[in-house]
Amino acid sequence: MWLETFLTGVMVSAGLIIAIGSQNAFVLKTALKGQHIFWVCLICFACDVLLMTLGVMGVGSVFANNATLTKLLGVGGAAFLGWYGFNSFKNALTSNSTLVSDDNAKPASLKTTVLATFAITLLNPHVYLDTVVLVGGIGATLASDSKLSFLAGVLLVSFAWFFGLGYGAKYLLPIFKNPKAWRVLEFAIGVMMWWIAFKLLSFVFGGV
Repeated sequence: MWLETFLTGVMVSAGLIIAIGSQNAFVLKTALKGQHIFWVCLICFACDVLLMTLGVMGVGSVFANNATLTKLLGVGGAAFLGWYGFNSFKNALTSNSTLVSDDNAKPASLKTTVLATFAITLLNPHVYLDTVVLVGGIGATLASDSKLSFLAGVLLVSFAWFFGLGYGAKYLLPIFKNPKAWRVLEFAIGVMMWWIAFKLLSFVFGGV
């Protein structure tokens, strides 16, 4: 039973986390620039620990049973993702930079990077839908002795994904020395952001 709920947590978390969302895009771009990636990965994982734990331990069921709050999160998340996608399309059309660090460019400070990571994580309502509502809603249906194994599964994937993405990005550096690759990535991120926003609005307004 422990292994079954653990694997359920792994699959649920993998399905939600392993996709190009705004947070993952930020981690990828920060990692490719080589700027404070340990702290970026740690903050993203720590936020997941907090939000998923709150969700599984009971807050998720409260959110899931409140249709108004869920819709507000959905609309807010769609607006955030729409804005993020718009900026990605704008960068894809106008930017001639690369994702790798320029020796002459001043790197972002640790404080700036930390604040940006918290912002991209906690100011996006879509994050709360994924962690507190969806993961928490599923976890809330489990018996008390199964919650911890489920939580261990979802958090293991979160840890492996963020640190794997952060430290694995270096293998993509040769590709992203080309400004065209940067523009293609920005365009792909924009498409994904708008697609997720569309799915959120479809959910909110009854399955368009």
